[in-house]
Amino acid sequence: MGPERLAAKILAYERLYRHVPVTVSRPRTAAYQVPTEDWRRRYPIFPRLLFVLDGTGPTGITNRVNALRSGAELTGADFLAAVPILVAPLTDILRGGPPAPIWRPVTTPTEQVTWTHRR
Repeated sequence: MGPERLAAKILAYERLYRHVPVTVSRPRTAAYQVPTEDWRRRYPIFPRLLFVLDGTGPTGITNRVNALRSGAELTGADFLAAVPILVAPLTDILRGGPPAPIWRPVTTPTEQVTWTHRR
């Protein structure tokens, strides 16, 4: 997947994070509840985003990480604070395994953390 499509994925996940279903023609009653984000019906927290990069050399990995960082910069600060966005090359995953500190937060790509990392 090219850098532009990767950056667009982060924006699509932010739209999902903010999506509130709209009910049409429903009368407001005393039992009316304010609608919340749709994902909250299924998850206690929004899942972290893990991007695995493959099919390109080190320069391509760097370009894709930069594209993901650019996409993350277009999102709201509340989304970035609530949802960890991590990236790792497939070669690192195969070498060290997914639990290894090979994941890079897209906001600070020089840092390496485990996939369970939270700010």
